[in-house]
Amino acid sequence: MSALLEVKDLVVTVGPRKILNGLSLSIDAGSVHAIMGPNGSGKSTLGYALAGRPGYEITGGSVLYRGEDLLALPAEERARAGLFLGFQYPVEIPGVNNVYLLKAAINAARKAKGLPEVDAFEFLQLVRAKMKLMQMDEAFLSRGVNEGFSGGEKKRNEILQMLVLEPTLAVLDETDSGLDIDALKVVARGVNTLRSEHRAVLLITHYQIISCRTTCTCWRVAASSRAAIAHSRSNWSAGVTTGSWKPHDTHGSLTRQLVRSPAGRVRSSRRPIAQHNGKGLAQRSGRKTGGGRPADQSR
Repeated sequence: MSALLEVKDLVVTVGPRKILNGLSLSIDAGSVHAIMGPNGSGKSTLGYALAGRPGYEITGGSVLYRGEDLLALPAEERARAGLFLGFQYPVEIPGVNNVYLLKAAINAARKAKGLPEVDAFEFLQLVRAKMKLMQMDEAFLSRGVNEGFSGGEKKRNEILQMLVLEPTLAVLDETDSGLDIDALKVVARGVNTLRSEHRAVLLITHYQIISCRTTCTCWRVAASSRAAIAHSRSNWSAGVTTGSWKPHDTHGSLTRQLVRSPAGRVRSSRRPIAQHNGKGLAQRSGRKTGGGRPADQSR
């Protein structure tokens, strides 16, 4: 069976700056992939490039989505085909209330599939059920999109839109940032609700906790000293590893390897990818992680 999303040797530039340089990865239906890494490592650039955001120029490589050329489609066609991007910084849209946006979006997706518009009663039943899951008051439906919302309310609203639209591939760009632990649990529950054998989630994050709560099937770690995704290796649940990151600059970069211990605790170890002189560098990390246990020692 072919992958839901197949990215090969993707090169993305923003203005004169090359952000992604030969990125390759494969995402199967039914999986949840987490990408972690520092600011400026190209994580959000990947999401924007997949969604077709203007200003992010694809100068090399290919992206197949459900076996078709994703890059040949304009942004709105990608959305109608089932690609959803959850924003890191959701914007306010004064004058457009939530219920109108949700209904217009779901009808556009149904029209693309040759289906009639959703029944008004069924639509309200669906939205109310999803709002209950996200612990949102129904009063939010009549408010402008994200207008006057707190940071946590905006992130919940993003997940609400995702649940209503039921995309085939959801790309969530740091949806967990700025959330307290209670809101984080709600958002993670929303992501888990979307999971099915026909869908996939690409989760971009800085934090391990959201990835653990969404039961990720694969981890990828972006590590770079010059704002580009560098090579990384990742193990998660019995050491499953798929896809690869090609380096733009591995000079002095570190990759973190995450594994599950037999007891279920998460341990981490750091190891350098390359040194300036090209020779390996042995380091030890005494950092403590989950459960207060020291990290694995890598040489």
